[in-house]
Amino acid sequence: QVQLVESGGGLVQPGGSLRLSCVASGFTLDYYTIGWFRQAPGKEREGISCISISAGSTYYGDSVKGRFTISVDNAKNTVYLQMNSLKPEDTAVYYCAEKYTNSWYAWLQRPTAWGQGTQVTVSS
Repeated sequence: QVQLVESGGGLVQPGGSLRLSCVASGFTLDYYTIGWFRQAPGKEREGISCISISAGSTYYGDSVKGRFTISVDNAKNTVYLQMNSLKPEDTAVYYCAEKYTNSWYAWLQRPTAWGQGTQVTVSS
């Protein structure tokens, strides 16, 4: 049974940093693409970053490029999202999502499974 559990969200001031974690269970990350979507109030869900384990490639959306970094710990079956230089517009619920593919594009179009989400609020 596939399960994704996110943690690490919270309240942070503009310019601050947070690190999100997503622990995957029920499968190993090999041959999967896994990453993060986010959804702000009144907005559509946005794919912001993913990593394709077998392809060794990463994807970043324009809104987070240069500020966020995705990484994976295969031994812990965990994916991280390091978020730096946070802005109020980064406020959203962040969801971990996976797809059995080595294509970031396919992941972006339709992930297979989702976590429950973790709230990130950037405010002074």
